[in-house]
Amino acid sequence: MDKDTINRIQIELHVPDFEKVLEFYGKLGFKKIWHRNEGNSGDYLVLDRQGTLLSFWPGNDEVYNQSYFKRFPKDTKRGYGVEIVIPVDDVKKLHDEICDFVKIVNPLVKRPWGLWDFRIEDPFGYYLRITERHDITDTKYVVPAEFSDE
Repeated sequence: MDKDTINRIQIELHVPDFEKVLEFYGKLGFKKIWHRNEGNSGDYLVLDRQGTLLSFWPGNDEVYNQSYFKRFPKDTKRGYGVEIVIPVDDVKKLHDEICDFVKIVNPLVKRPWGLWDFRIEDPFGYYLRITERHDITDTKYVVPAEFSDE
């Protein structure tokens, strides 16, 4: 196993259904850390998978009235333009375990930078890259010039 990336960012996904979150992300190996269930915009859910933390806020009408998000149409795909990277110890094993129930949008392949990964879409439209555990700050992951757009 490669060294992990050290990162202090917190990701919060706005979703309309925590039960669907628990079912889907549970199949990906995430475990519930805690869940505040008040039945309103105070609800919150935190999941963990081997140190990868994801937080969820109820994506109900409160999202559409929030000062930033209300600028966009309600039918805008959640997470548009964002890729959430989830490092795992055995990407091929996880792929085989989940390929029957997830929407795979890019197949399992070895990338030019030397890591295996595949891409999926969660039930809410978020784009997830499942990849081998690595330290992204290590320059060995720089894309070789023949694969860059420059």
